[in-house]
This record gives sequence, C-alpha cells and structure tokens, in this order.
Amino acid sequence: MKPSPLTYHRPSSVEDACRILSEVSHEGKVLAGGQSLVPLLSMRLAAPAHIVDIGSIPNLASVTSSEDEGVRFQALATHSVLAADEGARRVQPLLNRALQLVAHPTIRNRGTSVGSIVHADPSAEMPAVLTLLGGSVTVQSVRGTREIASTDLFAGPLESSLESDEIAVSVSVPGAEPGVGTAIDEIARRHGDYALVGVVARIRVVDGLVAEAHMTYVSAGELGQVVDYTDVLAGASATDQRDPRWRTLGECARAQIDTEADIHGTAAYRSQLVSALTARVGFAAATDALSENAVLAGKW
Repeated sequence: MKPSPLTYHRPSSVEDACRILSEVSHEGKVLAGGQSLVPLLSMRLAAPAHIVDIGSIPNLASVTSSEDEGVRFQALATHSVLAADEGARRVQPLLNRALQLVAHPTIRNRGTSVGSIVHADPSAEMPAVLTLLGGSVTVQSVRGTREIASTDLFAGPLESSLESDEIAVSVSVPGAEPGVGTAIDEIARRHGDYALVGVVARIRVVDGLVAEAHMTYVSAGELGQVVDYTDVLAGASATDQRDPRWRTLGECARAQIDTEADIHGTAAYRSQLVSALTARVGFAAATDALSENAVLAGKW
C-alpha cells in the first residue's frame, strides 16, 4: 500500500520545524528515523496531511555523557549511534543493554531512540527504560522549550503528552549509582522481534542484600508503570538465587501484572513469562549491583 496524499516539509532548523507544526496543528506528524511512522503511513494506519521531516536539521544528533548530568541524546541520534557511544555505556549501562534488544541492525541504523520513546509503543524497550530510570524529554515549540518527566510523558498506548506543535529535541537519563544494578531481558519469537514480554529491573544492594527493587515491563502491564517490589525482596540475598524471596517475587509479579492475548500468545502464557522473567531479571540486576561497574559508578 501507499501513504494517503500528504504535504512533505523538510525544514532546515528546529525553529522552522516548530513554525510549520504550529501552522498545520493536529494535521502534522514529525518524521525523524521513520522506522515506526513510515510503516503506519504505508498501511494507512496513520494519515496525516503534513509530514515534517527533521532529518536534515544539523547539530541534532549528538550524545553527551557526564558523571553529574547523566546521558543526553538528541532527536536524530540513532539507536546504533547511542549503543556505540562509550561514554553513554559507562555512565548508564542500561541504555546499551536495552539497545541490543531493539529491532534488527538495519532498523537500529535508521531508527532514533528519542523517536522510539515519544512513539510510546508498549512493545518497545526504550519507553520502559526511560520510565525506570526516571528520565525526561525536552520538547520545543514556537512557545519555547519545556521538560516532560517520564512520569508525565505517556498518556496511553501510542499516545504521549506532547502537544501537536511540539518536537521532542532530546532525552536525558541519570547515570548509574554506586550499589545500584540494572538488567533487561525479554522473550520474543526471534531476536529483534517485538517482545512477547520484557522486564527491566533496577535493584539497590547494601551489604549483599536487596534494599530497593523497581521494575518496568514491555508488552505487559501499563505503559509508564513502575512496580515497587521492595517489600517483597527486602533482605533477599544478591548472590544466592535459592533465596525463597526470588521465587515469591515471580509469583507476586504474575498476580500483579496484567497481560493480554494476541495471535502470538495467550494471556496465561504471557503471565508465566512475566513470572519467570521478573525473578530472572531481578536477580541479574542484583548481581550487577555487586559488579565493579556498579561499585565504581560515577567515579570514572
């Protein structure tokens, strides 16, 4: 199929793009990497009257990292560029780990991490990562710029809180903290496909025991939901997976996280994946908290 008729704009600056969006209002869509939007256009699941392609805007693809500020990546930084950035990997390792699971190499070479986040797909990894890390999105319009916290970003599946005339120009996430480990894993029909279920975990360990535990989910639960499992895991061993609290964690997750059926799996099957992955990824994050990277976080 082909996209429905539309007017194509190719601005040379963010200011110009904002001006166009202010003029076309709800009839416009921003195109960056296009790996999510173009298929929707081709299948006519989206039919905007105007496309604003920001791909040629200069100086909008940087990745910057620092001990104090964390990682900031701009709107045209592709998944591949962000994954290859050594500074980003050292400051916040979870970004690199998550990006290894995003789609396939060809898509990662074109798709942008900022675009994936504001697309707000519950089956995508990057929105879950932003949520768990408590990052923020910087948006710009003719009215100026503003920051949107991850807790305020997602209005629902495929729906963000950006206004129709706003462009997401960058995303910021905090760096890793000493004694805090992270992990991510998912089950998909094949590597790179949308996850049947994915889990992202952030665990704080003190003296070898779990002190705090938070997780988010991919293709399960509510988009933007952070689940606090501290009451379940507090005091659990970060080195012995036989600790009964790890099994209890999986059972608790199964009872708490909603799943839905589709052509790829039943709700019951996805619920079982939630249980198994929550325990597995949680323990991996606890182990990561004891690693040299976690101990030295913020000191490189």
